[in-house]
Amino acid sequence: MQSITLEQLRATASAGGVTSVTLKGQGGGFFVEIATRSGHDAILSKARTTEPRRFGSPTSALNVLRNLGILIAKLDATNWNPEQKDLSRSRESRAEAMREAHEAAAYNQWLAAEIQEAIDDPRPSIPHDEVMARMDARIARHKAAAGAKRA
Repeated sequence: MQSITLEQLRATASAGGVTSVTLKGQGGGFFVEIATRSGHDAILSKARTTEPRRFGSPTSALNVLRNLGILIAKLDATNWNPEQKDLSRSRESRAEAMREAHEAAAYNQWLAAEIQEAIDDPRPSIPHDEVMARMDARIARHKAAAGAKRA
């Protein structure tokens, strides 16, 4: 079975290439299977991988399908087990992921401001060799001072 991303499904559905959609329960979640006019069945996958896109409930899958203009879907709950919850998708792990995303965004904003400040600095640039010579001299002074304290 082929995989299809959300954008590919949007294009296929708008072109009339989707003949049916089935929400298939598997474990504690649902996957979207798509039958196409070309005869190739596909499964909805994540954006950048071929890993199937998993929905925690049929409602969340139906919301996505409705937004694509797919208004009729079958439901196969044969292998669905509501007690089999995906622990990797807990609120705590999602909250941690959001915290990390906010921290990364704040760091990127800070870094962009630092770079822009350096670009806007009116002072003349110092050649690389001169900076390295100054740093080597500074390191030598620190090493000498550390050696004098030990003696």
